Parts: sequence; structure tokens; C-alpha cells
Amino acid sequence: MGRLKQLGQPLRSLAPRLSYVERPSESRERDARHAWRSWYKTARWQALRWEVLVEAAFTCVRCKRVESDTSLLVADHKTPHRGDPALFWDRGNLQCLCKTCHDGAKQREERRGAA
Repeated sequence: MGRLKQLGQPLRSLAPRLSYVERPSESRERDARHAWRSWYKTARWQALRWEVLVEAAFTCVRCKRVESDTSLLVADHKTPHRGDPALFWDRGNLQCLCKTCHDGAKQREERRGAA
């Protein structure tokens, strides 16, 4: 049993695995830096998002996964808007992606400059 106590110290030095979780104060700060982030909280955006999801029949355009839980679907901007209202609100610039495709491959492409 004495050896178990020795494991405590190294384990305490490990970084928490959930360190990527954004705190509410960080989210508010980011919203303040980027005024366009408030557009996602409008009824207009919610209606446009719903239109995109319904038109796509709740199916990801990349992996073709059908998802009944709409919180796992994203109305994604094909061309990143970067605060441009014309691109943000352009219905033709939106597509339905599952959260996995959006947060993975699509974000890597955007960081590389492919999108």
C-alpha cells in the first residue's frame, strides 16, 4: 500500500485533459473582440441555420451522415466570412456539416488556407 502514495505526486503534475474547455468569461471576451460573433445569436441566424439543415435533410455533405440531433449539425460557411456580412448571410455560402467534419477536416483546411 505504501507504493500507491508514491504515485500521487507524478499524477498531480499531469495537465488536466479538459483544459481546452472554454470558460464563459473567455467566450464573452472573444465575443467582444469579434463583433460578428453576436450574429450567431440572432433569430435571423437561427432561421437561416434551420433552413440549411432542413434543405440538406439533416445530412452532412461530407460524410453523408444523417443526424437527428441538430446540436450535432453545423450550418457551415463554405468560404470563411471573417466578419464580412455579405458572406455571412449569403445562403449560397452555407452547407450542412456534422460537428465531427466541421471541427476536424474543415477547420484544418481553413487553417491551411485551402478554403
